Amino acid sequence: MDAMNTETHTPVVTLSEAALKEVKRLMNVQSVSEGGLRLGVKGGGCSGLSYTINFDEKIGQYDQVYDFDGVKVIVDAKSAIYLQGTQLDFQKDLMGGSFKFVNPNANKTCGCGESFSA
Repeated sequence: MDAMNTETHTPVVTLSEAALKEVKRLMNVQSVSEGGLRLGVKGGGCSGLSYTINFDEKIGQYDQVYDFDGVKVIVDAKSAIYLQGTQLDFQKDLMGGSFKFVNPNANKTCGCGESFSA
């Protein structure tokens, strides 16, 4: 472990096979070679908290970093509390597809699936 981030053995989050495949595809399309996929939680949304997902080149001092088949997933310490046990999934439909957070800590979710309360 280095001082800049924490690599732990038990991931706070996991990725489904479909999500992993889509993240790899997007990383290739967007030419992402540094950093990884940042998953997080912020205040807001209809249920109080909203999920965040984006590619990030920076890994902070208190970030947790997990490797899934070559894809680095970055989670900040505050978000880790709310994301414990969460699986990121990717679901395709006739309109395209979208990522879905399957979070066992969410007691209430919004109809859009992008916000929750814990």
